[in-house]
Amino acid sequence: MADIIIVLILIVIAVFALKQTKKHMQGESPCCGGGSGSIKKAKEKHLDGPVMGTKIMKIKGMTCEHCVNNVTNAINKVPGASAKVSLKDNEAIISYDRELSNIELRNAVEEAGYKVVSLS
Repeated sequence: MADIIIVLILIVIAVFALKQTKKHMQGESPCCGGGSGSIKKAKEKHLDGPVMGTKIMKIKGMTCEHCVNNVTNAINKVPGASAKVSLKDNEAIISYDRELSNIELRNAVEEAGYKVVSLS
């Protein structure tokens, strides 16, 4: 009888874990420090001067909209940079109004916990 109870408890735990995993993979649950699961869009940053150009950064490690917001906020903290980040494409399109170092941009994203694959 005790074995049946233990098996039932394990089944309930497994079902709950699978549901949470599915929600996580669809970006519907809190992950990466996402808190309550409600996702606030990162604020759009407007540059002070005219856009001088854009850079495209390929990023590894983003799994949800919270990750997108983390990367967006990390890049937007760099003076002169404004980012639009795509989870689907795993990339950030960075507009800038002054010369920016690729190292500075790479460090901002990697300090947020993500891997920069390429930056051009």
